[in-house]
Amino acid sequence: MSAIDARDAITRAHREEWARVVASLTRRFGDLDIAEEAAAEAFAAAVERWADDGVPPHPGGWLTTTANRKAIDRIRREAKRTDKHKEAQALYDDDPPEPIGAIEDERLRLIFTCCHPALAMEARMALTLRLVGGLTMPEIARAFLVQEDAMGRRITRAKAKIKAARIPYRVPSAEDLPARVSGVLAVLFLVFNEGYLATGPDTDPVRPNLTAEAIRLTRLIRTLLPDNGEVTGLLALMLLIEARRAARFSVNGEPVPLDRQDRTAWDAALIAEGHRLVRERLAAGEAPGRYQVLAAINAVHTSADDARDTDWSQIVALYDQLVRLDPSPIVALNRAVAIAGLDGAEVALAAVVRLEGKLAGYRAYHATRADLLRRLGRNLEARTAYTAAIELGGNSAETAFLTRRRDELG
Repeated sequence: MSAIDARDAITRAHREEWARVVASLTRRFGDLDIAEEAAAEAFAAAVERWADDGVPPHPGGWLTTTANRKAIDRIRREAKRTDKHKEAQALYDDDPPEPIGAIEDERLRLIFTCCHPALAMEARMALTLRLVGGLTMPEIARAFLVQEDAMGRRITRAKAKIKAARIPYRVPSAEDLPARVSGVLAVLFLVFNEGYLATGPDTDPVRPNLTAEAIRLTRLIRTLLPDNGEVTGLLALMLLIEARRAARFSVNGEPVPLDRQDRTAWDAALIAEGHRLVRERLAAGEAPGRYQVLAAINAVHTSADDARDTDWSQIVALYDQLVRLDPSPIVALNRAVAIAGLDGAEVALAAVVRLEGKLAGYRAYHATRADLLRRLGRNLEARTAYTAAIELGGNSAETAFLTRRRDELG
């Protein structure tokens, strides 16, 4: 095997195994720094060994075993007491299998384990996305609308708190799940969003493996917590968005706006399931949470056979409800898009402009403003807004779409 082939194999293994190896070592040794350094050493060793010996039959197991040995070697070097050596040796030789607890799926179990309620919600989300979700630091930073170095500092602080407070990385019991589920849902929603429309410039615009995994894990959570309305709401939301995937991009790879999509290409089975779940939550008679309202908005969109039949008044009313639950500028921006459908581009533009101070670095803000200006015939201003959106970067398909829209203005 050539060195290039070995690196390609490592890249595939990194995507599939990195998060699992790090999370497993963290639970085993109780130290995130040791876990990450041992995993990095194992992957470095793989680059050398696999180039000569070829990829082993079970690369994940090879990496896990090697990383365990690397971690134990470090513990031995740093340990000053005999009992530390004995503990490390015991882990090295015969590590007993951990109890599965309430969750049988390994990845879901890791997510619940990392979403410890002792950490701030944003910290547990970022940490879990990094260690278990497999997202890169730039992808996580873009999800939180912050700079990469700022997100790195947040994750470092979360690790430090885990170490200082001796927060245990133990498998959660059934009684632990309700206190952790909100963080787990937030993580899965961000993973789904990265798959639905990738943010990186060098990735495919859609990553079906991420959306499929987020849906799979959310289905599992629903079997664990069938009466939790937000779990059902998130599953419905994902299904209704995923149903439109086949129509979201043109033959040349550019994104197709919702009002121009071929609705006959939407997945009718996923839409039917999503609608059923939304109706189920409505029948429950409970006050809906954020994901349930978002699912209801998407149910209205997918109920219209033609974009001109969209019930914009109902969508705006749902956004009004969502703003009370989540008064974020991004929700306000999406509400403005709905306002454009109900009251026209000029009213919507006034709402968008008021968000500039909060969303000046957010690509979708400038793209939305550009589209509204284009509809109003204010082409020069629209060109400037499109340029601002393009310069903020993003996946290549979105950039090509925005560039073409700008250039069409002359």
